[in-house]
Amino acid sequence: MTHQTIIVLDFGSQYTQLIARRLRELSVYSEIWPPGTPAETIRARHPAGIILSGGPMSVSAPGAPVCDPALFALGRPVLGICYGMQLMAHTLGGSVAPASQREFGHASVALDATGAGAALFAGVPAEIRVWASHGDYVARQPEGFSVVATSANAPVAAMADAGRQLYALLFHPEVVHTEHGLDILRNYAYGVCGCTGDWTMASFIDEATARIIQQVGPTGRVVCGLSGGVDSTVAALLVHRAIGDRLTCIFVDNGVLRLNEAAQICKRFERLQLPFVFTDAVDLFLDRLAGVTDPEQKRKIIGATFIDVFEAEAHKLGAVDFLAQGTLYPDVIESVAVVGQSALIKSHHNVGGLPDRMRLRLVEPLRELFKDEVRDVGRQIGLDEEFVVRQPFPGPGLAVRILGEITKPRLDLLRRADAIVSDEVRRAGWYTRLWQSFAVLLPVQSVGVMGDERTYEYTAAIRAVESRDGMTADWARLPHDLLARISSRIVNEVRGINRVVYDISSKPPSTIEWE
Repeated sequence: MTHQTIIVLDFGSQYTQLIARRLRELSVYSEIWPPGTPAETIRARHPAGIILSGGPMSVSAPGAPVCDPALFALGRPVLGICYGMQLMAHTLGGSVAPASQREFGHASVALDATGAGAALFAGVPAEIRVWASHGDYVARQPEGFSVVATSANAPVAAMADAGRQLYALLFHPEVVHTEHGLDILRNYAYGVCGCTGDWTMASFIDEATARIIQQVGPTGRVVCGLSGGVDSTVAALLVHRAIGDRLTCIFVDNGVLRLNEAAQICKRFERLQLPFVFTDAVDLFLDRLAGVTDPEQKRKIIGATFIDVFEAEAHKLGAVDFLAQGTLYPDVIESVAVVGQSALIKSHHNVGGLPDRMRLRLVEPLRELFKDEVRDVGRQIGLDEEFVVRQPFPGPGLAVRILGEITKPRLDLLRRADAIVSDEVRRAGWYTRLWQSFAVLLPVQSVGVMGDERTYEYTAAIRAVESRDGMTADWARLPHDLLARISSRIVNEVRGINRVVYDISSKPPSTIEWE
């Protein structure tokens, strides 16, 4: 099936994939393309619209990414966001200059929906709080454009040439911190581009199944690395739906799982009745991690060791051709520049940790989905709610929640502290309200007093964040009495930890995981 499509050109913003995600939330299919894609190539795809993403550079900087100027004459609606707005202005004869005061974070914007901005701002209040992230501004809009929004530091916070269907915003409507941002994107997709919303998770399931059948072929065999989380579980169920018992799921105990997690996962997957193999590789992983403190090295070691284990297990099964993984969009965008200029944040074990020598070919049916989309898919294919609502857990596990060297005693400390966090968060009814909640073991020891005796023990940090998709997140305002119970239990029950701190950093500028 050919879906109405909005193409997003990637100029390097960490939010580029989030633009695509928001469009899919509106049931509009979207694709991410390189910034310099020729206009004729774009025309051949017959897009309903084109969005120019944000980016970290100045349009006047040497090597700054550009688009084909001809795309503005394709007769397709174009929306520029942040850098995309500046590039549109610069390309079409306006002027862009460094701002006297840069805007990063919340800003207040006054909208004019009476003229050229009417289609874009229909139903949106006249003044909204938005998320800004720019050091330049449009000093003069191109000929034919009207100013349709202003802010204290940006005389042109949005501009429009309705006749040519060209629109631009200096702020980010795709970020949840922008009030009515989704309404603005809906107005663009439905009101300006004429989309009808023909892409749904039901259609994704059917199309993903067909793609797996085509990729694997009539005789190919697949092993799937199960972590116990919703991503790998949904990926396994989709592959099983496509090829049946030519799939074998492999669950590896890598030594950096949470308290009693291996046994719990085995019981869960027995109920799903998937072809299932359990492998105890604790000693192998911990031996390879011994003495390693650099977080990128941890991730790469774990990724490479996973592949070694999978290939060894696959060899026992006979001829196996493919490895299925639950790789998602955030894994990719934070690991490599998929298309365009996006900056590397950290490698992901599904992406940056795979060795070049890997023999198995990858099957990644969820690679273009965000977490909440995967959960929707899981519900539609009959996955139990306990799987669907499980908080994300990183592939490298507790290895990236122990800052410094990974040892069995330190793992034991973190497991016990983390179990207390999980227990208390669930008891308080916060588990499903949070994107993630967990403990981190810091390589910091401090003096304490317990029972009139001096202690010199480790510090645990508690991390709890709220998010819709993991691309941005805000620290959770947990009740003080809940934090007090967590702290008291950890200090009293986990011998070796005498201090508990709470992380109040948002993403950005921080990441959710500490490593």
